[in-house]
Amino acid sequence: MYRLPQRYQTHKDGSRLYSLKQDSDETSKTPQRQKKYNADNISSSTVRSTTQTDAIGKFEPTETFSIPPSTLRPFLLLLLSQFILFLGVGAVIPIIPIYSQSIGLSSTSNGIVISAPAVALLITSRLSAEYADRARKPAMLLGMSAIGLSDVGTAMASSLPALVAARLGLGLGRGFAEAGERGMLTDLANRAPGDWRGRGLALQQACVAVGIACGAPLGGAVVDRFGVRSGFLCVSAAAGVCLGLYALLPETVGRRSDADEHEDKDQSIDTTNDDANGVDDKADWIRLLTTSSTWRALAVCQCGSSFGYACKIAIIPILAANYLPGGITSSGFLLSAAGLAGLIGAPLGGYVTDQLGSRFAASSAGLLSGISLVLIPFGLTLLDNIKSTPLLDTVQFTVLNDLGGPGPASFVVLVLLWSIGASAQGPALIALAQQQAPVGREATALGLPRAAGDATYIIAPLILGYASDVAGSSIPGVACAVAGSAMCLGSLVLIFFPSSPIARQ
Repeated sequence: MYRLPQRYQTHKDGSRLYSLKQDSDETSKTPQRQKKYNADNISSSTVRSTTQTDAIGKFEPTETFSIPPSTLRPFLLLLLSQFILFLGVGAVIPIIPIYSQSIGLSSTSNGIVISAPAVALLITSRLSAEYADRARKPAMLLGMSAIGLSDVGTAMASSLPALVAARLGLGLGRGFAEAGERGMLTDLANRAPGDWRGRGLALQQACVAVGIACGAPLGGAVVDRFGVRSGFLCVSAAAGVCLGLYALLPETVGRRSDADEHEDKDQSIDTTNDDANGVDDKADWIRLLTTSSTWRALAVCQCGSSFGYACKIAIIPILAANYLPGGITSSGFLLSAAGLAGLIGAPLGGYVTDQLGSRFAASSAGLLSGISLVLIPFGLTLLDNIKSTPLLDTVQFTVLNDLGGPGPASFVVLVLLWSIGASAQGPALIALAQQQAPVGREATALGLPRAAGDATYIIAPLILGYASDVAGSSIPGVACAVAGSAMCLGSLVLIFFPSSPIARQ
């Protein structure tokens, strides 16, 4: 008896219906439709209007801004956790150099303390990234636990060895937590519409900026009331809240679609003759650096950015305390204002990334940041370099008097411009790295530029401190100019290095 192929089904009336099973298997292998199947697998329902119901009258989840609810909810939860964490981080940024001095450490020892987390980050960068590629959520939970314990240890430290050990623990925790966060953010960004990648990353940067901006004055109030050590306990408290929020997040590594699995199998078969380890080899850092000019440019650009952030921690608070009225209090308010300025830069960087490309956004924002730092020595000596006029004297004593004159006012403006550029560059660099990261090894690949930045951050405070000791008395803010030059160099490399083909395609 002749039997119909399995691709057909027969009703009782003898009519035939084409089975969707084989058709879906065939279409899932079609590259043009893979994104559609990804979205279908992510969302628990198809796209419907807010008034549409299912067969039994229950409302189904709807998409917001074309983002499936299963992607939007964890993304918003991740943003909330970042905001809370950086509330605590903002509380300690202005007091790190002061805390070292309060326990009798020299400037050199202070540089060692500041660099210690970067040492641990560099040592564990590959291990933490590979662990996060296997599971995002456990890496985040493990890392955040270590962050909370390390800041308690920092608050209790009374000697250089104990303080360095605590800061090394902080770097270890940050390595695992940030690797998991980067991987999860990449997973969620890949599930959102393509034109939302930059804006989504900008929202993450904005939450960080708002957290630091709010945390700096709150931390100052806590420190004034309870002492310098209490600032680190604020970070531990914030880390505890983040642990609870992380526990609510879904694991994103195991939620890949059938289309992605078919694609990975096909890629593994196609590359068997070239790579014995398939996708794993594609994320090897040495291979990325030797085969992709984009990854080389990203690493160099991240090194330049690390000089800027080292300047923010080690140099700018001291200059603010020396030149702005109010001393340490003014330093905290300046860092808070810089965080608020990030609310301008982060959305701007995300928008430019989506409209003009991540490479253009990252390089232009980096040049803005670098030039701003380079101009700080000129800004601090502005009053000495211009002639006095009645109009200038009027402006100085009416508008600029509260800031200490045109020099300190210029310093404030340039620091804010640096913050705008740095916050705009962040989403662009991450977006560029996400576009280049091999499928299934995103956290490992994204760890490469971060590791380069961490390695630079180990020596950057020492270089900037040496420049300040040698020429700081004759050229105020010379260390800022050194940091700005490094940022400009990294941005220029990103401009002139040729683009590499996107590895994900």
